[in-house]
Amino acid sequence: MSDQIERYTYDVVVIGAGGSGLRAAAEARARGKKTAVISKSLFGKAHTVMAEGGAAASMGNANPNDNWQVHFRDTMRGGKFMNNPRMAELHAKEAPDRVWELEAWGALFDRTKDGKISQRNFGGHEYPRLAHVGDRTGLEMIRTMQQRIVQLQQEDAKSSGDPEAMIKVFAETTITRLVKDESGRIAGAFGYIRDTGKFVLFEAPAVVLATGGIGRTFKVTSNSWEYSGDGHALALLAGAKLMNMEFVQFHPTGMIWPPSVRGILVTESVRGDGGVLKNSEGKRFMFDYVPDVFRAQYAETEEEGDRWYTDPDNNRRPPELLPRDEVARSINSEIKAGRGTPHGGIFLDIASRRSPDYILSRLPSMHHQFKELADVDITKEPMEIGPTCHYVMGGVEVEPDTGASSVPGLFAAGEVSGGMHGSNRLGGNSLSDLLVFGKRAGDGAAAYVDSLSGARPAVAEASLDEATAEALAPFNRAEGENPYTVHSELQQTMNDLVGLIRREPEVKQALTELEKFKERAGRVTVEGGRAYNPGWHYAQDLRNMLLVAECVALAALERQESRGGHTRDDYPAMSPEWRKINLILSLEGEKIELRRQPIPEIPVELLALFERSELKKYMTDEELAVLPASSEAPESPDSSESSESSEKEGH
Repeated sequence: MSDQIERYTYDVVVIGAGGSGLRAAAEARARGKKTAVISKSLFGKAHTVMAEGGAAASMGNANPNDNWQVHFRDTMRGGKFMNNPRMAELHAKEAPDRVWELEAWGALFDRTKDGKISQRNFGGHEYPRLAHVGDRTGLEMIRTMQQRIVQLQQEDAKSSGDPEAMIKVFAETTITRLVKDESGRIAGAFGYIRDTGKFVLFEAPAVVLATGGIGRTFKVTSNSWEYSGDGHALALLAGAKLMNMEFVQFHPTGMIWPPSVRGILVTESVRGDGGVLKNSEGKRFMFDYVPDVFRAQYAETEEEGDRWYTDPDNNRRPPELLPRDEVARSINSEIKAGRGTPHGGIFLDIASRRSPDYILSRLPSMHHQFKELADVDITKEPMEIGPTCHYVMGGVEVEPDTGASSVPGLFAAGEVSGGMHGSNRLGGNSLSDLLVFGKRAGDGAAAYVDSLSGARPAVAEASLDEATAEALAPFNRAEGENPYTVHSELQQTMNDLVGLIRREPEVKQALTELEKFKERAGRVTVEGGRAYNPGWHYAQDLRNMLLVAECVALAALERQESRGGHTRDDYPAMSPEWRKINLILSLEGEKIELRRQPIPEIPVELLALFERSELKKYMTDEELAVLPASSEAPESPDSSESSESSEKEGH
């Protein structure tokens, strides 16, 4: 069968054409490596465009007290101290340079009055930190990165006459397997062209996974159709490890009505610019849900919360800007208490708080989205919103500086990688994460290729035959299950049993159901040919979604505490002992194995950025013994902010 496969040879193959993938590809190409970019959909239609609010970077344009240390603190607090500290440090330090670099490549950010990049407030960030383009920041990032790839191709055309000599984008292409050589090193990626069904092999010693998230595993999600956990599954099948897959973020504000748009994201910018959450009785209920660990940093009255927008130095922030996990749980509680909207959500109101001109200038996409999709004018009436599966904090276990996985030649960046965000991601950290670690993964892949001596890894032909047979299996069954049906029932099961609130009996039931789904997936059948066959595409995605769903459920059952994006109704408290544990998942034969692994220690100099009284909420006395007893009120290296402001947490 392998003679029917179209073959290409590259140095680096990047799977995914979103922010992290394009940044990795640009870096690999800049390092002189022949690079392929694989896009599951059309070039430029990446899910990155859904990140609307901005890219978090401590440039200090809106508040000169901001710096990387404060951003690091906010990120660790948002992740409930489960973050890989090295990743959080690198991200905080390098995000400003990556944003300025994007500007140099042509990104047109909104400006302050003195011409600097404008920065807005977001939940969990102590200072206005999100560089933004209205509420279309992700779109501007993709537009800029896309143009950067074209610019590199134009340079190659001048030097060699071939614009695709060093970097080429393969649109509408799905990768189904990573292939290795006999020693276990990456040797390439196998898949098919979606519009023709033709099989394709990219022979390359280095592969960068930049495939995004897993949202399609759940019924209600802000994620687009591409997000079926492809990279997570490819990594598992290649022998890499996943970590902390129980941490799934449910964004508090997704559209509720009409059903055709259920789950579509409503940017956090609405709340950052003054929007408030109200129940069916018209009450701003978030004041009733401020956790004790955050009480010192958040306003206790509506008057103080409203004053914060114009005088943040002398007032505490409104509780609508708590971390996303806290807001999502609070909304869920109000709905369950019978104080929800007619369509089962909560009201998000900015119409009564800001002028129409302000809303139209700051939130043009949101106004258009609600007007066109729900016939709601957000300058005149509130929005109906509710929690929606949005982001997975867990992912491929990688080396922080290079993005390297445990499989030689395999790298990962962005949402498909784990560690950076701990148990809960702060809004705005995703776009800067893509830039920082996309660049590092591209650089790491190029350095790996440079380190190879002798012949490159060669693809074993037998593995190609296996990959081809696996892909064609649904066509070879005379009768069986419809992939759409299995897919839909899997989504409902995950939503109902492993969703926002988890309980041991329900998660165990989900694992039992997943075994049945795996049997059914082995019987799915599709009709017709391989060209333009959505049923076949669904059958391929189903394998990935089932692997991811089992990882999420296993980890959710194992972690007996509530932290960040993981809420156990039967274990409602955070545990300092559980904070020290990463849950590692690997595929042994056909069985997913789970083991516990110690979390990397936070260096003393980074721990010293926090007050001991705050760290006691998260860490054991044994862990805190490394700190000097006098570390009660550290000052930011670049400012002398009060202990109150230095304790603000984020998301």
